[in-house]
Amino acid sequence: MNRTILIVDDSATLRASVNFVLTDAGFDIIQAKNGEEGLDKLEESKRLGIKIDMIISDINMPVMDGITFIKEVKKGDFRFVPILILTTESENAKKMEGKAAGASGWLVKPFKPEQLVWVVKKFVR
Repeated sequence: MNRTILIVDDSATLRASVNFVLTDAGFDIIQAKNGEEGLDKLEESKRLGIKIDMIISDINMPVMDGITFIKEVKKGDFRFVPILILTTESENAKKMEGKAAGASGWLVKPFKPEQLVWVVKKFVR
């Protein structure tokens, strides 16, 4: 059974590259372009009976940013799903904010494909 990962990022290019790397590594991917759409996709997957094994989210997005998205996720049925932040932000204050919101890990863009796969496999068994 394949593991399913939700990618939330406003960059279509980034979503495509993460999708390519993780699909190649055997994961199923669901994509959303901001936090609000990410919450919709989680609700939809719940209705369809699709288990989300991990969420990968950007921080800086329109409509709903990553920190707000993570806080919302942690309030509901998906609160135990590991969340990896994938962002250009590398300052410690942002990392602390992400951790406080409930993020499990932090990866700075641009990422190496093998690094992303390694991190995902660490969380998704």
